[in-house]
Amino acid sequence: MRYNDDMKEGMIVKKTATLNLRVNPIVKERAEEVLNQLGIPMSIAIDMYLNQISMTGGIPFAISLPKPSPNINIEGMTDDELLNKLKQGLNDVKNGNVEDAQIAFDKFKRKVKREKI
Repeated sequence: MRYNDDMKEGMIVKKTATLNLRVNPIVKERAEEVLNQLGIPMSIAIDMYLNQISMTGGIPFAISLPKPSPNINIEGMTDDELLNKLKQGLNDVKNGNVEDAQIAFDKFKRKVKREKI
């Protein structure tokens, strides 16, 4: 059996359907690196994914929202919680627990970049 053929009820069925889709180029590149190490062409990996959906009747992995950062998530805070965080920050400044702004921003940028990956 060749890559462009498939079995359906004991018969070879030609793979003639075409998918044209847009994806994030960075995600595609990272996926290609993994697939190349596994020796699996992208088209076969997508075919495997579609077969799993067909066989299981759903997405073959758990889908969930990303967990919010444990630091400060204003959307999930009550007014009192936010006020307490602001007071903690003010106390840090009063007690000299401060850092140079450029160093703090550089750390923040590195952390955000890691979390997006």
